[in-house]
Amino acid sequence: MFAYVVLEVRRTLRDGFFLIFGTGMPVMMYLLFTNIGGGDGADGWKTTSMVGIAAYGALSSAMSIGTGVASDRTLGWLRQLRVTPLAPSHAVVGRTISGSVTVLPTILTVLLAGGLVNGVRLDVWQWVALTLLLWIGALPFTLLGLGNGYRLTPQGTGAVNMACLMGFAIVGGLWFPLELLPGWLRSFGVFTPAHRFADLGWAVTEGHAPGAGTIAVLCAWLLLFGAYGVVSYRRSARTM
Repeated sequence: MFAYVVLEVRRTLRDGFFLIFGTGMPVMMYLLFTNIGGGDGADGWKTTSMVGIAAYGALSSAMSIGTGVASDRTLGWLRQLRVTPLAPSHAVVGRTISGSVTVLPTILTVLLAGGLVNGVRLDVWQWVALTLLLWIGALPFTLLGLGNGYRLTPQGTGAVNMACLMGFAIVGGLWFPLELLPGWLRSFGVFTPAHRFADLGWAVTEGHAPGAGTIAVLCAWLLLFGAYGVVSYRRSARTM
């Protein structure tokens, strides 16, 4: 599996266009959301929005790996992969690890914009913990994107991923505070994987570890999306 991970990482890093625009868009969104109207936003909002947009960018990068997987199916790469001894679960895990390579640059660029442009001030341990937690916490969304890629066409994967991304961002409170949503939607939003994902970072910026409830909900989504990815990979063998 190690050789497969190295191969997929090299393929991912060749896509310079995605790396540039995939990291640039969240930064522009963050600076726009926090500086519109003359840049008089409160420091607290700049920190909260930094975490939310970093989570959104990580989520977007993580799920986008599914489009590449769907293209691989069309080109016949997955058919060649199936003749190797690589187990389905190992194939999904390997592609998940390689997909995380695109997530880290997105997180770092938004955090750099927060610290260097918006003047967000955190302790060194908070910056480090924030980066690592958002990077690791994006794994469930990578698995969701992979599941869609193994199951759908490239066009279908892009459309479904975009719909999931928009829904997660809005209902999960990544773009604006969850308190602005209607009560019934807010009650649902706190259990979404996107909200709990961003809560990893919000907890760190407040100076404490993420709560046990947040960890438990994210682990449940990780298992669910992981099973979806493996099942989709196996199912794709019957549709080639």
